[in-house]
Amino acid sequence: MHHVQLKLLPLNEYSGVDENDPIKFYNIPIIGKMYRRRIELCLEELIGGEKILEIGFGSGVSFLNLNDTYKEIYGLDLTADVNLVQKKFTEKNIRLNLENGNILSLPYPDNYFDSVLLISILEHLKTSDQDQAFKEIKRVLKPGGQVVYGVPIERPFMVMMFHMLGTDIRSYHFSTENDVCAAASRHLIPINIKKMTGPMGLFGDVYEIGHFEKKGNRIVSKNCEIFFGGNSKIILPDPNSR
Repeated sequence: MHHVQLKLLPLNEYSGVDENDPIKFYNIPIIGKMYRRRIELCLEELIGGEKILEIGFGSGVSFLNLNDTYKEIYGLDLTADVNLVQKKFTEKNIRLNLENGNILSLPYPDNYFDSVLLISILEHLKTSDQDQAFKEIKRVLKPGGQVVYGVPIERPFMVMMFHMLGTDIRSYHFSTENDVCAAASRHLIPINIKKMTGPMGLFGDVYEIGHFEKKGNRIVSKNCEIFFGGNSKIILPDPNSR
């Protein structure tokens, strides 16, 4: 697996998002490093290609890296100011196709993207909406296309981080990493699941990255766990329960 280093504009140049965007935390010691590393781990799973869609692009912190590996970058966000975000990257000669919209009804044709990327988005959906989200992702992916997502793992450390930032995790996260993985497994083929540990190896695993594809041979072990070595693990629903 190749190592990716996140490329960033000066943080004061990012715009087009509200006060809840995590860009404000990127320079905070320890917390900022974790925010950056979760993006790098997602980017490391991407295979490159012609078209990528990032759902929930926010201020566009991944765009400099995506521009190195994809010919066309598309972005969908529920609340970002598309014009402000696009203007900043146009000044850097990076062409983007951005619009506002909802993951539950993607405004793109079938079989359109090589990759779909979602970083810290799916945990904000209700568990009852996860299947519809992955149906839409599957629809817009080309055959053999990939989806890569990252979601936080709800551990005491993660709850503590939210308290330190002055909020309650339950006000923002409605689905766990297991809810997301289970929904992805019902619609797509698992390739890899990897986890990010807390700073200096403390606090255990705090973030999970999922990599699934649109087609392939699904392999399910008897106890519905597949291990790929290291911290990579896929947990699938029992096929006999469907």
